[in-house]
Amino acid sequence: MTDPVSVPTLRTDRISRTLAGRRVVDALSLDVARGEVLGLLGVNGAGKSTTLRMIAGVLAPDSGEVRLAGEDLYEAPELARRGIGYLPERAPLHAELDVTEYLTFCARLHGLPRRDAAAAVTREIERCDLGDVRRQLIIQLSKGFQQRVGIAQASLHQPALVVLDEPASGLDPVQSLRMRELIRALRADHAVILSTHLLAEAEACCDRIAILHRGVKRHDAPVTAGETARLEQLFLRIAADLDMAAA
Repeated sequence: MTDPVSVPTLRTDRISRTLAGRRVVDALSLDVARGEVLGLLGVNGAGKSTTLRMIAGVLAPDSGEVRLAGEDLYEAPELARRGIGYLPERAPLHAELDVTEYLTFCARLHGLPRRDAAAAVTREIERCDLGDVRRQLIIQLSKGFQQRVGIAQASLHQPALVVLDEPASGLDPVQSLRMRELIRALRADHAVILSTHLLAEAEACCDRIAILHRGVKRHDAPVTAGETARLEQLFLRIAADLDMAAA
């Protein structure tokens, strides 16, 4: 019998996906545990967003398995709604609603009873530092606040896993710092997988980093001091090796 303590929150076992005749993700295996932030790094087109869509239950893999707490996500698809919070690269926001209205709407979509939904909205507004804008229309918010609202909707139902696709992309330096603080805070209650192409963000937020290049995992290791410089050299070496192989 498998020890439940040893089962990771998320495990992908050799998942692959082909889109438009091209292998976008190739036999990718990853583990993420509660209390851990895994950074998924790669240049544009590396397969990060496709990987996250498969993990979040939005896009089925052509082969391989995605398991949430040991259960096959695609044999029990309700696990995605119940156990995963997902912020895609373009946050699914309703611009005409204010922050509280939108989060209440999301909580009800997740099936939370009215009283529980109100408590969850209050909790996430506090955690995501949205108190000052809770009555503002989403269309009036800066991109940094909109991304915070996106993270709040992803964690309202207290999922085991939170999946974030490029949450700091396009933010100014102050907003980026606040986003990093929020992502680090999420590990207290969730397993987190974070897609980014920003090396400094990965070093600041993540406990472990996996690098995708052309859909293949090229690196998976804990973060240590001075990681950004090492990652820069690793990216250059991977690119050089692949260019030589293609020559």
